[in-house]
Amino acid sequence: MISDQMLAFETDCHLFQDCGFPAPSVWSFIFEPMFTVGPVEVNKAMVLAFISTALVVGFFWKAFARPKVVPGKFQLLAEVLYDFVRRGIGREVIGKKAEPFVPLLVSLFFFIWIMNIWAVIPMAQLPATSIIAYPAALALVVWVTYMTVTFKTNGFVGGIRNLCVPGGLPKGIYVILTPIEFVSNIFVRPFTLAVRLFANMFAGHLLILTFIIGTWYTLGTVVGAFYSVTSLIMTLLITVFELFIQALQAYVFTVLTATYLAQALEEAH
Repeated sequence: MISDQMLAFETDCHLFQDCGFPAPSVWSFIFEPMFTVGPVEVNKAMVLAFISTALVVGFFWKAFARPKVVPGKFQLLAEVLYDFVRRGIGREVIGKKAEPFVPLLVSLFFFIWIMNIWAVIPMAQLPATSIIAYPAALALVVWVTYMTVTFKTNGFVGGIRNLCVPGGLPKGIYVILTPIEFVSNIFVRPFTLAVRLFANMFAGHLLILTFIIGTWYTLGTVVGAFYSVTSLIMTLLITVFELFIQALQAYVFTVLTATYLAQALEEAH
């Protein structure tokens, strides 16, 4: 299956010729299987997810497999990164009860960040999180953890109250507020958590693709060369901006996860 942008390159389609602009489409996110493992067909996005997992696990495993009292440069870097999530997200959002959840928060932050950053890596050039299945799977992990902690901390009745009955409000308002809180906490939160990450990475990838294709498409004439240079500059600017967005979305996803866990740990009133 050939993507639109690759078809444009192969057919040498340029501005002012008898061909239209080959805009990115659904084919920019669908890939032929690279190989199969039993009944499973492994495509590009899956390979990037596997590599991301290996990088996160391998990095922290090597750094802390034999920790030293006086850390070397590699262990020190890992400690700084770990402490950034532990203090900057876990302690700031959850408080003293954050410690059991720090490994989850660290894993989420760095896994999502690496999955995002593939968008600007040559030969990869795809944020795996622009495929909705991956943000959805991560949101499901967060939702299951959120529900488990809520009911484990408060019991069944207390857990329901924690999710649906905020304290300190006039009794009459609960008739309206309780159903809203139930739908929000049970259904809307995991949905928005997944869609927020997916939509930002999807849109960023489309923008980069549009200007990359535009750089090639507008070549061929003197006037077209001016457009091409402009499109190339926009590609570089958007890529730099995407580097910021990729880290920001990993941070937002992790902060929201910590926020949900902080609520789960609160005693129902």
